[in-house]
Amino acid sequence: MTGKALRVGLTGGIASGKTTVALTFQRLGAVIVDADTIAHRLLEPGGAAHDAVVARFGAGILDTDRRIERPKLAAIVFSDAKARADLEGILHPRIFEQAERRLAFELARRPAPIAVVEAALLVETGSYRRFDRLVLAACSREAQMRRLTARGLTPEEAFARLEAQGSLDAKKAVADFVIETEGTLEQTRAQSERVFAALVAEHADRAAG
Repeated sequence: MTGKALRVGLTGGIASGKTTVALTFQRLGAVIVDADTIAHRLLEPGGAAHDAVVARFGAGILDTDRRIERPKLAAIVFSDAKARADLEGILHPRIFEQAERRLAFELARRPAPIAVVEAALLVETGSYRRFDRLVLAACSREAQMRRLTARGLTPEEAFARLEAQGSLDAKKAVADFVIETEGTLEQTRAQSERVFAALVAEHADRAAG
């Protein structure tokens, strides 16, 4: 992540409201890179992680076009901690390499005070240390369960995904800003706007210094 922009990690558990925060930051002028989007591209045929993932998990995760079927892969990694660690070991170095390249490209094209990488496992992997500031989108596990089942996951699938991620307390312990997303969309956006204003102010102070 290059340039003079303030580098910000945006994290939170699955279905915690990260996307709402990211969209608000983007509307206010931040450059946003979504780690999940990068991961999707890495897993596509020809993507930098495709062959390594197939070698580790077998051709059974492929469809007839040799595309990785993400539900099949998820069923494996969310029921086996070792498998999940192996997948993370393949993906995460490649994700952050791509994220740095993307941010450098976007900042060269359109300089901005705030450059954000949105990723779920910044704390679990220690990757939050790459950033100047860490913003956490947070809500209760009950809210996450409701949102996940509303997306079509079974309660068992939702529980497995939540169990695979670190505790909210651990994330709060290292976050510089916490945006509570339990309330209405308008409340989440308002908090996001206040946090963004604080980040922009810090960027201005650093530039002045």
